[in-house]
Amino acid sequence: MSDNAPVFATLGCRLNAYETEAMKELAASAGVENAVVVNTCAVTAEAVRKARQEIRKLRRENPAAKIIVTGCAAQTEPETFSAMAEVDLVIGNSEKMQAETWQAMGPDFVGETERVQVNDIMSVTETAGHLIDGFGRHRAYVQVQNGCDHRCTFCIIPYGRGNSRSVPAGVVVDQIRRLVDKGFNEVVLTGVDLTSWGADLPAAPRLGDLVMRILKLVPDLPRLRISSIDSIEADEMLMQAIATEPRLMPHLHLSLQHGDDLILKRMARRHLRDDAIRFCEEARKLRPEMTFGADIIAGFPTETETHFENSLRLVAECDLTWLHVFPYSKREGTPAAKIPRQVNGKVIRDRAARLRAAGERQVEKHLAAQVGRAHMVLMENDRMGRTEQFTEVAFATPQREGALLRATITGISGARLTA
Repeated sequence: MSDNAPVFATLGCRLNAYETEAMKELAASAGVENAVVVNTCAVTAEAVRKARQEIRKLRRENPAAKIIVTGCAAQTEPETFSAMAEVDLVIGNSEKMQAETWQAMGPDFVGETERVQVNDIMSVTETAGHLIDGFGRHRAYVQVQNGCDHRCTFCIIPYGRGNSRSVPAGVVVDQIRRLVDKGFNEVVLTGVDLTSWGADLPAAPRLGDLVMRILKLVPDLPRLRISSIDSIEADEMLMQAIATEPRLMPHLHLSLQHGDDLILKRMARRHLRDDAIRFCEEARKLRPEMTFGADIIAGFPTETETHFENSLRLVAECDLTWLHVFPYSKREGTPAAKIPRQVNGKVIRDRAARLRAAGERQVEKHLAAQVGRAHMVLMENDRMGRTEQFTEVAFATPQREGALLRATITGISGARLTA
């Protein structure tokens, strides 16, 4: 790789990380040099602030480079970034995945490259065709879906990602076959709204159909993992896969967001708290070792202490283990930002801290239950791997990165198991 190869900075979700790897390949093929590419997140106002901060830092560190800003924040508010003196080029989420975007830049950014290249993301009807054959040496991520058709009142992401669109099953299976041939022992299916996969494809297959097809047609794949799902959209075939397919990992991250029915309605979510509890009970009945992560927002507008306590209780009632707690952040352009009864910032921070403390207690309980048990562990580096439930395991002696090995859990060290 050239000394002038582009530098990439990724903010936000795993899908952004996947797309950064794709952009690296596109930029290399186009011969782009002496550039810094910032792949931004727009999930909260704080995420946009951090993006601006990162851009300023990267400009100080790379005074002669061209700075290219892309990602969800660039898509939703291109004017914010084009107004920054540090920024040379702003490209949208669709444009960043197109080879011609990078080819037009060339090595020296000569020619008539428009400074802002952000088109209407809602007009995009297909996922980008550029697929990458894994990144890292242990776990591969496969983007099977992009965009979202739902309009939760707190969320700006549909305006950054566009409407839901799916990668055809045959394309997904072919890519996973290549990944297995390259030696990957685990593949993770990713998307913005993963359980909406297939709705735009002929015959409207469901995510469970895709999972079953992968496991049937790629028999040499040791482990298949699903990233975040909307539990209310879990289909019958997906539940069957949970019950009958040991190669499907017993770990689901759920987009729950809250534990109070009134707040869920004000968020325009499509489930109630009892739906979440019922799903967790059913999944765990089908697969007793199932563990759950969840996204929960603290301090949504109009949230009272009683509303919040329903979220707090949901952690135990669903027996959640891995919590992603989001202090509510007012996001201009969303309906929730216009709700008059916003919660005080100090109260939001306090509630988020209480949720995180509940999450820490759940992790402690989960770790204690694993001591003495045997797990298949996928090594992420020579000293750390993850169990089927995505729990970190520290090893006293070096192991081969990417190896899948059976280990007996001997103890606990912080938030990790030891083996």
